Amino acid sequence: MIARRVWPQGTVGGCMQLVDVFNGDADGLCALHQLRLAEPHDDALLVTGVKRDIELLRRVPLVAGSHVTVLDVSLARNREALVRLLDHGMTIAYFDHHYAGDVPKHRALQVHIDGDADVCTSMLVDRHLGGRYRAWAVVGAFGDNMGESARSLAATLDLSGPAVDALRELGECLNYNAYGETVDDLFVAPDALYRQLRHHADPWHCLAQEPVLAKIRQGRADDLARASRIRPHNPCTHARVFVLPDAPWSRRVRGSWGNQLAQDFPDAAHALLTPVDGDAYVVSVRAPRRHAHGADRLCRAFPGGGGRAAAAGIDRLAHDALADFVDAFEQAFGRDGRV
Repeated sequence: MIARRVWPQGTVGGCMQLVDVFNGDADGLCALHQLRLAEPHDDALLVTGVKRDIELLRRVPLVAGSHVTVLDVSLARNREALVRLLDHGMTIAYFDHHYAGDVPKHRALQVHIDGDADVCTSMLVDRHLGGRYRAWAVVGAFGDNMGESARSLAATLDLSGPAVDALRELGECLNYNAYGETVDDLFVAPDALYRQLRHHADPWHCLAQEPVLAKIRQGRADDLARASRIRPHNPCTHARVFVLPDAPWSRRVRGSWGNQLAQDFPDAAHALLTPVDGDAYVVSVRAPRRHAHGADRLCRAFPGGGGRAAAAGIDRLAHDALADFVDAFEQAFGRDGRV
C-alpha cells in the first residue's frame, strides 16, 4: 500500500539546510541520482553508509527549517529519529519499499512507501518523476535483484538487449560495492560513489567512463569465486544456511552471492551468516524466488531483524542463537527437503 502526505503550502521553500539520506546500495544511489538529476542540490549534506547501515536519521543534524530527503531506509527502524526531526521543525520527504509499520501523521512529512515485493525505491522515485530518468530506475531495480521488474521498466524504453545487459551490469556493480560491515570493507565509500555518478545523466556513459566500476566488477568476480567453495551448514535442500569466514571478502560477497543463489535455485531459500565482533553473525536471508515472501517475517522474529518480503536480514545474531535460527529458517522454508 502507498501512503502519501501533502505538503502544506510553502513548507519547503524556506529550508536552511538540505540533507540527502540514502542507503549506500544500488537502489538508494539510483533513487537519489534520479531526484537530483531532476532537482540538483550539489551542496546537500550526504548521510549514508554500507547497505546494512539502516538507522541513518539519527545522524542528521538538528537544524530547524532544514529539508531532509530519505531514500531506501526502513521507516520502522528510524521512527524515533524521524519524529525527533519533525518535532524540531524539519520537513521530510520519505521514499522507501521496506516494512514501515505505523507511519507518523505530520503536516511536514511527505511519504512515498510501497512494500510490494516487486517494487524498489528507485521505482518509487521513477513513479514520482513520471519516468523522467527511467534508465537509472532500471539500474536500481537490477541492483536490488528485481530482474523482472527491471526488464518490465526497460521494455518501456525500447532498448536493445545489449543496452539492457549494460544497465544490469551497472546495477550489480553499484549494489556489490555496498556490502561490508564498515566502509573500510568497500571498494569506494557510497557518498564518494554518488559524487561520481551525479556527473552522468546517461548510465551507459557512466559505465564506460568511471574506472571504479571496472575495479568493483573484477573484485566481485574474485569474491564470488571464493564463495563458491563454501559448503552448506545444514542438510536442508529447500532452506540452505551458509556460514562464511571472518574476512573482508566474505562481508562483501554475502549480498551478491545471496542473489546468485536465489537465481540459481529459485525454489530454495538461502541464509548467509558472516561473523561479527567475535560472538555474533550478520544474517542475510533470501526467500525462494518462486515464492518471494516470508523473509521479513522470519527476521523480525529475532532482535535487530527486518527487511522486505523477498530479502531481509538480522544485524546481530548471537552465536548461541544459531541453532534456533536454523530451526526457524527450516520451519519457514524447508518443507520436507532434507537430505
